[in-house]
Amino acid sequence: MVEVDSAGTHAYHVGEPPDSRARAAALKRKIDLGLQRARRVASEDFEDFDYIVAMDRNNQEDLMEIASPGHHDKIRLFLEYAAELPEIDVPDPYYGGPQGFERVLDLIEVASQALIAEIRREHRLSA
Repeated sequence: MVEVDSAGTHAYHVGEPPDSRARAAALKRKIDLGLQRARRVASEDFEDFDYIVAMDRNNQEDLMEIASPGHHDKIRLFLEYAAELPEIDVPDPYYGGPQGFERVLDLIEVASQALIAEIRREHRLSA
């Protein structure tokens, strides 16, 4: 079984749904984010999850500070999984227009496929 969750390194929007522009961009791709709510990463996340992915280097540093050293090997930049992409960090689209959210979704889709492929290889799971 594969379980996926999302959490932030800060508590700015805990309990709130994703940005309306993110939800609109995702819905165009038939992805419904309507039930998702923001939460802050918790220490037990490092115990419960095998993969902790950070959207950018700042968040990666924050996660390294939160996690005990024994869990640092679980923390990687999300776009590391998609070596073909020139970006290292997923850009924050918050202060831009709708095209920024579309670009972020493009990056997330590529990195997600690569991460899924790695999980399948590492755990010998079939498609």
